[in-house]
Amino acid sequence: MKNACLIGIDEAGRGPLAGPVSVGAFAVKSRQTLRKFRGVKDSKQLSEKQREEWFALIQAMAKKGEVAYAVAFARSETIDGRGLTHAIYSALNRTLSRLEAQGIRCFDATILLDGSLYASARYVDQTTIIDGDAKEPIIALASICAKVLRDRRMKKLARLFPQYGFDVHKGYGTKAHYAAIKKHGLIADHRRSFLTKLL
Repeated sequence: MKNACLIGIDEAGRGPLAGPVSVGAFAVKSRQTLRKFRGVKDSKQLSEKQREEWFALIQAMAKKGEVAYAVAFARSETIDGRGLTHAIYSALNRTLSRLEAQGIRCFDATILLDGSLYASARYVDQTTIIDGDAKEPIIALASICAKVLRDRRMKKLARLFPQYGFDVHKGYGTKAHYAAIKKHGLIADHRRSFLTKLL
């Protein structure tokens, strides 16, 4: 994929009390390639099984060079120390750098971003779209990449700290998660800036 292309960008994990925020970028040479993903939806509208199935297709097509994707994370320490906006912005620009390392000409690409996201000003052709993950398949695919890989990280964290149930709630503020925090305290992966009332 050495020609100018279309890139979608979305994040996952903005609101949880624990774990990283992730940003996914998904690239295709042309919109025609998106026809192979007909019916794709924003990751929030899909079950975990459906997201994994879509991600398997993404991986298979990436191996063939038909698409490319990248995901970057910002840890809780970065979120607490520099703020959520900085953490997301940093991760977002790392995803573009990783696409460039795969041969994607991001500076020549049309970049569509979800919600309030934006890339560095050096990426000239970028558009932020409210509810973009529901309106643009390229953004929905980026959201799947971000969500699937973040969920996998939370499942790994659950194996290290099974008492918190990260495999179930993925770090979000459920009643069970708050109860676990009250009983067991915080770990390094908790976002202390999100939990000031408990500190």
